[in-house]
Formats: sequence, structure tokens, C-alpha cells
Amino acid sequence: MKNLKKQRRIQVIALAVVALVVSTVAIGTALKDGINYFRSPSQVVETPPPASEVFRIGGLVEDGSLIRGQGEVVRFSVTDGGATVPVTFTGVLPDLFEENQGMVGTGSLVNGVFEASEILAKHDETYMPKEVVDALKEQGVYQDPES
Repeated sequence: MKNLKKQRRIQVIALAVVALVVSTVAIGTALKDGINYFRSPSQVVETPPPASEVFRIGGLVEDGSLIRGQGEVVRFSVTDGGATVPVTFTGVLPDLFEENQGMVGTGSLVNGVFEASEILAKHDETYMPKEVVDALKEQGVYQDPES
């Protein structure tokens, strides 16, 4: 009887460990496609990611670089003060999107041009995404809007 209980306990523990491993692998696989890493323009220029990788880029929209093409195609450059990356976006830009303001885009780098599938802009005159602020501070070009 004692041997049977001990064997049953070992089976339950082994089954629980297998279930934990399977669920961890399933969660990891599901999240792999949903994670988009943030990169500054300097990081993108320094080590360009493969064209198949979807990531986020953020910085300031370079002054004088905003060009609206035919239809919904928009071209501009994003900079962090250290490097500049050209961006293309097909769609409607957010209302608060403008030159010399912070932005974050999601997409991939194709032939040196960031093809954005989504563009996020500031939501008021003082807001800038934390990642963009950190990248600009790293380059030494961040200016606190409250000072």
C-alpha cells in the first residue's frame, strides 16, 4: 500500500512538471510574435536588423523631411540627433503628428528604409514616449520641455 501511494505521488509530480514545461513553451511561442523591440535610429544604423524583423523605432521627426506623396503615402525621417533613418508610411497619420515632435513607429527595415505599419505621435505638447526620451538623452540632445 505504501509503495502504491509513493508511486502515485511520483506520477502526479511528473505529470505536473510535464504540464508546466508544455505550458511555458506554448506561452513563449505565442509571445514571440507579439514582442516588438524598441530601437533608436542610432541603433538601427549601427546594426541594421533583418528585413523580416518587426520592431519599433522612435525619435524626433526631422525638420523639413515630411513629404506627403500621392494618396496616403507619407515619407519623413526620424532622428535621435546621432543618426537619421528614412521612413515610409501608408495610411492616415495621427492628428498631432508634425515635424520636430516625438514619434514611435512599428514596422521593419527594408533596403535601409523603415516601412512603418503603425505610427504613434505625442498626445499633448509635453508628452514624449519614455523610450524616445531615453534615446535622446543617450545622444545628449534631449531638452526638458518644462525648463
